[in-house]
Amino acid sequence: MDKLEKLDLMDKILRELEDLRHSQTSVMKKISKIEADNINLGVEILEQKLVDIFVAVDTNLNLVSSLEEEFQAYRDNFYSTNNLAAQQEEKN
Repeated sequence: MDKLEKLDLMDKILRELEDLRHSQTSVMKKISKIEADNINLGVEILEQKLVDIFVAVDTNLNLVSSLEEEFQAYRDNFYSTNNLAAQQEEKN
């Protein structure tokens, strides 16, 4: 695999990490909606368990966000270290 192919794969992974981050955010919004609906119901099992799920998803969201930032820095370093801007211009 040449360096431009590696860069393309890194960009694909970054898009997937971004999608994962958005998915985790969506799950948190859904949990919040259920919690809001449960205010009227007052079902204790939902009150207890949704908090645990929310905390777990929030932890995962933080992990995904951190990984995305770190991998973006790795990708950017790879890009500059290997002077891929010039190679991309030659390719086009």
